[in-house]
Amino acid sequence: MSTAMGAICRADEKSDKNGTLGGPHHEKDEKERLNAQMSEATIEGSEEEEEDEEEDKLGQPNVGPRVSIKDQLEKDKDDESLRRWKEQLLGSVDLNSVGESLESEVKILSLSIVSPGRADIVLPLPVELNSKGVWFTLKEGSPYKLRFSFSVSNNIVSGLRYTNTVWKSGLKVDKTKEMLGTFSPQPEAYKYETPEETTPSGLFARGTYAARTKFIDDDGKCYLEINYSFDIRREWA
Repeated sequence: MSTAMGAICRADEKSDKNGTLGGPHHEKDEKERLNAQMSEATIEGSEEEEEDEEEDKLGQPNVGPRVSIKDQLEKDKDDESLRRWKEQLLGSVDLNSVGESLESEVKILSLSIVSPGRADIVLPLPVELNSKGVWFTLKEGSPYKLRFSFSVSNNIVSGLRYTNTVWKSGLKVDKTKEMLGTFSPQPEAYKYETPEETTPSGLFARGTYAARTKFIDDDGKCYLEINYSFDIRREWA
């Protein structure tokens, strides 16, 4: 969902003069078309994302085998600068509860779309699509940010990143990758806000989109993958 979506060539659905979908038959046809579009996007997108993930892995450093937090603190303990850096990274981690664990655990707690002058669009987790198959609506030409929170437990998560792929009429129109960083376990949730983007505008930009969002780390471990759809219209729904 970024300005790259402005490069789409043609919208394939009809709208009334207010830019809204009309009539029960149209909604039924739109739902069937949307389901077919998302299935097509899933099939086509899976191969593309496998290629993207392989490219990502080629560019990643070899970080070696996983090590527990306790072992990380023991390692190079005679190096004062490294010890201080590790203690700063770990903060107030309770080593009695996480010190022996090798695997990190990340839980995405909330996902919201924030636009100035509008109430936040809070996306439900776990995902439950509504009866029309459309999760939310954005107004064309509007600035927005994605805001989310997540928790980290058990061990440090390295290179956590967010990816979002968008399709329209079965064609990929945008791929966003956002590196979030490396995080240590802590009782409080982490909060993150993406840079501001603007939804595309114009006749060819309006319509229904299918999308897939993933949260993965440097090891390729996926903590959340969701498939959903959204509309871009002349006005907010």
